[in-house]
Amino acid sequence: MDKIEHIGIAVKNLEKSNALFSKLFGAEHYKVERVEREGVSTSFFQVGPNKIELLEATNPDSPIAKFLNKKGEGIHHIAFAVEDIHGEMARLQAEGFTLLSDEPKPGADNKLVVFLHPKSSNGVLIELCQERT
Repeated sequence: MDKIEHIGIAVKNLEKSNALFSKLFGAEHYKVERVEREGVSTSFFQVGPNKIELLEATNPDSPIAKFLNKKGEGIHHIAFAVEDIHGEMARLQAEGFTLLSDEPKPGADNKLVVFLHPKSSNGVLIELCQERT
């Protein structure tokens, strides 16, 4: 893993949260993107060398909606940048981690993504991200 790519925060209302985090960071978000397959709208902020992703559910059955119903607003996941997502998936599976899918999927911000099951990583949802070319 190369670096923390971003931290994902689940929010109930993306518009209100964008306004709040814009005040906090002193900067506007640089991208809003909808990922239909996951039932989510995302908004990205660049904070120095770091990125923050806000996630709002777009349907009541989405993973973000379920997270919000169970835990409320807050940190949802930590994403790590990788150069070879398939290689990292194989390495982590060999180390005993459980992946939530067999193949990476297209994600927001031009990434291929795969998640590790939080039960295999001390309750933390981990996302692996590789830039799509």
